[in-house]
Amino acid sequence: MQQISEVGAGGGFRQPLRPGQAIVAFDFDGTLTVRDSFTGFLRKRAGRRRWALGLVRLAPATAAYARDRDRGAIKAAAVKEFLEGVSRSDLEADAEAYAVRAWRKLMRPDALETWNDWGQQGAHRVIVTASPALTVAPFARRLGAEGLLGTDLTFDADDRLTGAFESPNCRGEEKVRRLRAAYGPALRLAAAYGDTSGDAEMLAIAERPGFRVFRERP
Repeated sequence: MQQISEVGAGGGFRQPLRPGQAIVAFDFDGTLTVRDSFTGFLRKRAGRRRWALGLVRLAPATAAYARDRDRGAIKAAAVKEFLEGVSRSDLEADAEAYAVRAWRKLMRPDALETWNDWGQQGAHRVIVTASPALTVAPFARRLGAEGLLGTDLTFDADDRLTGAFESPNCRGEEKVRRLRAAYGPALRLAAAYGDTSGDAEMLAIAERPGFRVFRERP
């Protein structure tokens, strides 16, 4: 596995770029995977009864989302409902266990083939995801990713989740802002892959944009 340089407490990381190295960005949920990984993680961690109760408590946030389509707000509400007070160490351990269990049923074979092809070409492959970087990190490490940018969660002085975000929801223009913060304002992607409108801005700065090009299921 490749050596990883951590760049923050939120779970994201970035290895140094080599001179002239191409940067290729991949969305995670729905692009490298067949479905949303964070929802699956929350469901598995909560268990059937706790999950059902949590969904009832999230009814106001769900109703608000139906009106305003604010994905960041409903995700923050879910984090607060299901993860508030959880320690960083427990969350990291749970995320690692989930990645091990879910990998075979979650990852798209054709997406993995393209991912590996870019790796063989020596590209710097960065996952840019709206999911919490901390829960995607075990997948990114298993993939041998050179970088991971995602939504960062907030921890209190006791290193327990507060239920809030440290950074804006990493979607839409925020994906481009995070990429430029990590790799410089003149960033140009050799390629980028995504599957929703939240990836449009990232695909727009890529020489080879790939929208919904991966369709295989495990």
